[in-house]
Amino acid sequence: MITLQFLLTAFVVVIAPGTGVVYTLALGLGQGRRAALWAALGCTFGIVPHLAAATLGLAALLHSSALLFQIVKFAGVAYLLYLAWSALREGGALNVKAQPTGQSGWVIARRGALINILNPKLSIFFLALLPPFLSGNPATATLEMSLLGAVFMALTFAVFVLYGLFAARARDAILSSERIMTWLNRSFAAVFAALGAKLAMERA
Repeated sequence: MITLQFLLTAFVVVIAPGTGVVYTLALGLGQGRRAALWAALGCTFGIVPHLAAATLGLAALLHSSALLFQIVKFAGVAYLLYLAWSALREGGALNVKAQPTGQSGWVIARRGALINILNPKLSIFFLALLPPFLSGNPATATLEMSLLGAVFMALTFAVFVLYGLFAARARDAILSSERIMTWLNRSFAAVFAALGAKLAMERA
């Protein structure tokens, strides 16, 4: 069940740059180590509903219902565009600046969780990723799915923390240049907008 093949597969999936990675990097660069840790925690817990959906078979319903898929998808698109605006707006939640806003950790974590919760493709992704690594015993399938999901979440948190700490260490180097901070804010905004456009093109 928890084989080397599964760990390698999960690790490759986790390290691939995605919305959660971009969010964690943005918080690390914009507000430092503490914010990056909260961002990593929020993004990790945003996986829970999708793992639950895959385990309980709800992902199949999401996949079969075009209307439900579109509702969740466009809610996610709107949220990503909001994050893009936040990176550009002076004083925005994701704006990289010399003086952090001191946002509550729970606010940062909640925002990170919503990024993953509002991505309907994650439920379908886990429904495809986890079953090949099950033992084949129907009696233990739910427990095995839960265990595999927990391992995936632990890997996600560990890798995102590393990304965030790296960004926090780089923060001091970029604060000395107003030009670099402006470039970063525009870059993060462009990435979130592009991810929103990509999500809008997804089909069930």
